[in-house]
Formats: sequence, C-alpha cells, structure tokens
Amino acid sequence: MKNVLLIGESCKDKFVYGDVDRLSPEAPIPVINPTSKIMNDGMAGNVKRQFEELYTTLDFITNDSKVTKTRYVDDSTNYILLRVDEGDESIENINLNSLPNKNYDIIIFSDYNKGFISSKDITDIINYYKEKNNNLLTFIDTKKNFGDWIKNIDFIKVNYKEYERNIDYINNNNWINKKLIVTRGRFGCDYNGKNFPNKEVPIKDLSGAGDTFLSSLVAQYIISKNIDTSIEYANKESEMAVQRKGVSLIKKEEI
Repeated sequence: MKNVLLIGESCKDKFVYGDVDRLSPEAPIPVINPTSKIMNDGMAGNVKRQFEELYTTLDFITNDSKVTKTRYVDDSTNYILLRVDEGDESIENINLNSLPNKNYDIIIFSDYNKGFISSKDITDIINYYKEKNNNLLTFIDTKKNFGDWIKNIDFIKVNYKEYERNIDYINNNNWINKKLIVTRGRFGCDYNGKNFPNKEVPIKDLSGAGDTFLSSLVAQYIISKNIDTSIEYANKESEMAVQRKGVSLIKKEEI
C-alpha cells in the first residue's frame, strides 16, 4: 500500500431539497418549502472520502476554519435555485511547519484557490517531501493560473474553462502536454493529443464530479501505473456520479 497525502481546502456541502409551487408576491422568485436536508464533506473532503472508498486511508491536511456551501434545490426538477457560500473569506494559510515528518509516495493537491495553499507553498511542499523520496508522484486539480511553479507536478487536472483561461501558457510550453488532463463534461477528457470519450448519460447533478474524477484517477493509477486506463476509469466513475443527486459517493460494490 502506498503512503498518500492529500492537501487542499475542504467544506461542508449542504443540500436543502424542497417543493416549489409558487412565486413570491414580493418579487419574481420561487418560494421553496424545505422537505429534506443532506450534508457531507465537500471539495478536498470529497476527494478524501472517495479515494478512501476506492483504495485506502490517506493523510489529510486542510483548513481548520469552517466553510459551508448550501444549495437550495427544487426536489422535482433537481434545479438549484440558490447557493450560499459561508466562510470562504476566512480560510487560513497552511502552516508548513506542521507538515508530517513522513515518507510519502504520492501527494494530491485539491486546490480550490481559496488561500489555503499558494503556488510557492506547493513548490516548497514538493521539495520537502522529495528530499525524503525522490520518486514522489504528484497530482493536482487546481483553479490557479498556470506558471512555472506547475513544472514540479507530474499530472495536472483541470476542467475546460480552466484550460481555456491558461491557453497562452499551455501553447508556449509543450512539455505540459504529457502532464495535462482536461475534463470536458459530455465531451470526455483530453490528454496528450488523445480524447477519451464519455458515454452520454442523463445528468442529475454535476456537483463534486471533478473531485470524483481526481480521486478515481489517482486510486486507479496507483494500481495500474497506466495513465490512459486510469483516465478511462475516472471517466466512468464521473459518469456514475453525475447521474445522482448531490455530491455522491461511489461504493466499491457498485463499481
């Protein structure tokens, strides 16, 4: 079994489901009558729980501050009426002095760019653990703008909007093609000039699909050592996730 460290921002994902059958008389907005609530770990916390379901436990460094994302959802259509984020602005910076003194085989960065880890922090963390294990393997899902700091990462996962935002850097740095994995929703996933297609499935909720892809990708790569088959596996896991309400967890027996 590999020693794995996950670093990134986490939150609580809260879904409030209810009936919507009228508009407010004060304004042209729907009135929701809450009927049920679901709460689970989100962001990097969602990566953690899915990875542990697929592989084994890992060490987790995340923010101490509380962050909650509350979504109000029309139960009949699964349409999100409103999302309220609380605590984003209070996320503290990682304390590098408290990093575990341990030899890790793999580090996963689930970077939502909320201030917990800077690009310099990521570089310093990799350098610190590479002194312990020169064969350290690193994965990142990041919302940061690309820069030379990302050269230290082995595999970089972004969605298509993030890819487009960084297109100038990508076009000027051909080395990134063997590292960059771009998820494109129903158009599948692009890696190193190849497209990995998805099956067309009925989508109920996209929440957490990127976390599912990242955790599945890493878990399968540890087993197969093959990035192509790991992308195919992560694609299928994501297909399963988007067909469910909320931020879902895919169980081993379902796979």
